[in-house]
Amino acid sequence: MKADIKEILFNEVKIEQRVLELGRQISADYQGKDLVLVGILKGGVPFLADLIRAIDLPLEYDLMAVSSYGASTKSSGTVKIIKDLDAGIESRDVIIVEDIVDTGLTLQYLQENLKSRRPNSIKIATMLDKPSQRKMVIHPDYNGFEIPNVFVVGYGLDFAGKYRNLPFIGVLKEEVYS
Repeated sequence: MKADIKEILFNEVKIEQRVLELGRQISADYQGKDLVLVGILKGGVPFLADLIRAIDLPLEYDLMAVSSYGASTKSSGTVKIIKDLDAGIESRDVIIVEDIVDTGLTLQYLQENLKSRRPNSIKIATMLDKPSQRKMVIHPDYNGFEIPNVFVVGYGLDFAGKYRNLPFIGVLKEEVYS
């Protein structure tokens, strides 16, 4: 599996350090608030798991599954909710926890959908931001790392369901997905 990786962008240590920094920032920003993190399945799970342990506040988390990719390397542009929240978010402070923001189509759809449920606030935490691919105006409030226009896997990110279990974030060799 590692033979399919062209280069490692962020190793385990860098990821852990950045998640701890984000956790401290969120802890400071949400003192005294009714915080719920909404993790986006499947890719956001490792980031969500590490982030909730790095936040020093009472919080809840819930999970949503949405799809805009399928088995492709490019977004289809159509977002589907496959699994919705189990609990309400009305009058709560929500942070959407996502693995990567690229086109912004999924997050724009999610923000609009969740806004209709009347939370106090909605912010975005992402492990990776790929602004060169942005089609919608989306600015993550809590951003792990900005990356160039490369296809990345690991730490929850996949290609056709594989590579999510890599403990680092790396660039997938083009011959693997072309």
